[in-house]
Amino acid sequence: MEQKPYYEQVDIINTKKLRELLSTLPSFCSTFFRGIEPETSSRTRIAYAYDLRVFFEFLLKENPVYKGKDIKSITLKDLDQIKAVDLEEYMEYLKYYSSDENGDHINKERGITRKISALKTFYNYFYRKEMLENNPAALVSLPKLHSKAIIRLDVDEVAKLLDEAENGDGLTERQKAFHKKTKKRDLALLTLLLGTGIRVSECVGLDMNDVDFKNDGIRIHRKGGKEVIVYFGEEVREALLDYLDERKRIIPAEGHENALFLSLQSRRMSVKSVENLVKKYARIVTPLKKITPHKLRSTYGTALYQETGDIYLVADVLGHSDINTTRKHYAAMEDQRRRSARNAVKLREKPGQ
Repeated sequence: MEQKPYYEQVDIINTKKLRELLSTLPSFCSTFFRGIEPETSSRTRIAYAYDLRVFFEFLLKENPVYKGKDIKSITLKDLDQIKAVDLEEYMEYLKYYSSDENGDHINKERGITRKISALKTFYNYFYRKEMLENNPAALVSLPKLHSKAIIRLDVDEVAKLLDEAENGDGLTERQKAFHKKTKKRDLALLTLLLGTGIRVSECVGLDMNDVDFKNDGIRIHRKGGKEVIVYFGEEVREALLDYLDERKRIIPAEGHENALFLSLQSRRMSVKSVENLVKKYARIVTPLKKITPHKLRSTYGTALYQETGDIYLVADVLGHSDINTTRKHYAAMEDQRRRSARNAVKLREKPGQ
């Protein structure tokens, strides 16, 4: 049987996971998830399901009206009785709570914002469909988000990271034993992330036939399943070719024959394994920066913006559907560029010049 593309396999896994989660939630939740399916990814729907379960658990534990009830017994009529003040209590609850399944949870402003946003989407859906008379979520303000400095690698740190992946000088003796087997793969993977800015999920989803050396491009599937071609430069080309010479000699595990990047178990690398790989090399090069694959993406976006000054190009290459997402990340750089322009135009020559 023909092997399904990675992104389709992920969607199938996520669909099964969502069905499991829905079996633990009130029955009307199925209507909500069917309604939002056309405009959301399977990963987003799973995140919503987890967030809604936290809300229902809060009602049962903290709201006297619902104490003693079971989550499955909650109805839309119950939700119509919720007031804005109840949701404000929920926001306070989210700062710290415990669950039997996963222990203690601490949420900062971004975690609280995500969970309240999920609840707003939930209430908005049923309110628009006239299945709820009230929409208390519309009366609740999201927490003010404080902007965080973008963590990225400097130019010299990028070079050191790639040198470390190639040579492994800073690794432990145990790590060096594995490094001999993986250094070409590791160098190709890091060079690809730093040279294209693709997401880690897009990287692990690459198949052998997604790489086109004739046009120096890779075929990836963005969020929502959109297929695009991302182009790479000479350094990425060389690193990939070097790794592929080795990859062709590896016998993949069954079901992983098409995967580009393989683990030591000859299986497609997971997102977690790539995160660990990046962390392993990055903490040798820059121990005070918490570098993740997403930070490598920011590093690429920064370099591209510095070279081109074109925020629309950066948004397009990074796959941002909203230009404001890109602006938010590179606002400080745009301000710096505007400041540098203040003396670029001379109005009058000074005497003696």
